[in-house]
Amino acid sequence: MKATALHILMPLILLAASGPAAQADEAPPRAVSQGEATRILDQRGAERLLANKGLTLQWIDWDRRGSADVRREGDVWKLHGTQAEAGGPGRLVLDGTITEIGADYFTFQGRISITNTPDPGRSCSQDKSWHFAITQNRSFYRLREFEWCDALTDYIDIYF
Repeated sequence: MKATALHILMPLILLAASGPAAQADEAPPRAVSQGEATRILDQRGAERLLANKGLTLQWIDWDRRGSADVRREGDVWKLHGTQAEAGGPGRLVLDGTITEIGADYFTFQGRISITNTPDPGRSCSQDKSWHFAITQNRSFYRLREFEWCDALTDYIDIYF
């Protein structure tokens, strides 16, 4: 029996469809050393992040955004973001380094802290590599680690 080109290529096609390229919005965070240059793989993504229009945590407010300050310090990009509950104790803080920027994602090495929201006394703070991505043609990057603290789903979004 003769093998056709399709029979030879089919396993490769299936393998490619199930690999990382099929899930581009879920690229794994890349560990970097402190002070290493931010990898910019997509210029449009970098410009979108620099010109962002703020951030939200759904427990605080969807309509009243906090700030997300993205700045360049040489070849290293920094992110500092905050959102505060109007007239209340709820707070969100992001502080660290953007390690990589792709067409529809960016990775961030630093600390995310959530305090006193959605319940008084709640305190979540973790310093690690985080992954934000654009999904479903939305006009924001969403943190892809949803339940990183005490089993509640925290939607942290950075708008563009």
